[in-house]
Amino acid sequence: MSPHIALLRAVNVGGRKVLKDDLLGLAKDLGFDDAKTLLASGNLVLWGKGGSDADIEQRLEDGLEKRMGLRTDFMVRSPDELKAIIAANPFPELAETRPNHLVVNFLKHPIPAGDLEVLRAAITGRERVEGGGKALYVDFIDGIGESMLDRDWKKTKKAPVGTARNWNTVLKLAAMAGL
Repeated sequence: MSPHIALLRAVNVGGRKVLKDDLLGLAKDLGFDDAKTLLASGNLVLWGKGGSDADIEQRLEDGLEKRMGLRTDFMVRSPDELKAIIAANPFPELAETRPNHLVVNFLKHPIPAGDLEVLRAAITGRERVEGGGKALYVDFIDGIGESMLDRDWKKTKKAPVGTARNWNTVLKLAAMAGL
């Protein structure tokens, strides 16, 4: 039985609390055979009750709203998709030297052609961005805490909907999924 990696957007910040027990209860409500969480930032690995990524995302989003009254996006990836994201890392040196400054933004939808250049042009700091499809890789060269990247991208009106995880978390999720 193949796992599904589900990542929540914008939880456990700004008063939008979703705890481990909430996620595990949601998985049980939706009929998944097993589920595990990682950290307190909306990371869930699910087994059983298959379907497409989009179908699972919809079920999780609807289920969370029903269970907790909270509507937020889920980004679901298959093991093969997560493997491909790891293999496509355009910053392999950062994965070794500064994995906490290397972030993968898992997108809800593929980034439209040309938007990556718009986003790059909006960056006022030293961050570097690569990728495409449903994953963007960001080198927060000066650290995430001081970055204005989110603000810069929102000004473009092309900021992609997604959720970010640092490289260490990406690798831990892969290990949880048996990759």
